[in-house]
Amino acid sequence: MEQHSETFDPTDFAWRGLSLTPAAAAHIRELVSKQAGMLGVRLGVKQTGCAGFGYVLTTVSQPEKDDLVFEHDGARLYVPLQAMPFIDGTEVDYVREGLNQLFKFNNPKAQNECGCGESFGV
Repeated sequence: MEQHSETFDPTDFAWRGLSLTPAAAAHIRELVSKQAGMLGVRLGVKQTGCAGFGYVLTTVSQPEKDDLVFEHDGARLYVPLQAMPFIDGTEVDYVREGLNQLFKFNNPKAQNECGCGESFGV
């Protein structure tokens, strides 16, 4: 009889990946050019907010061993393998909203988002 593991192993899946819009790629390249030793940006998730999960962006100077790397026009987006079940297929954009400029995430896995857009549920 075949035994099934109760734990989720993200290495067992084929991922669609993440994409960067030209605006997001340009902003990441600009950030990298201003900070010596910076390679790109890491996009992860954490449990937070009213909808369940929140996006976490950090700068990368040293990749982690489980990071997947998505590159567009010379800009690198690092994603921890453990985050892929929650954000696979996401398009990362960089937009201007009034006086604010920020990264926006078009996540096809998000079934609901909080009103402020800071957290999502899958």
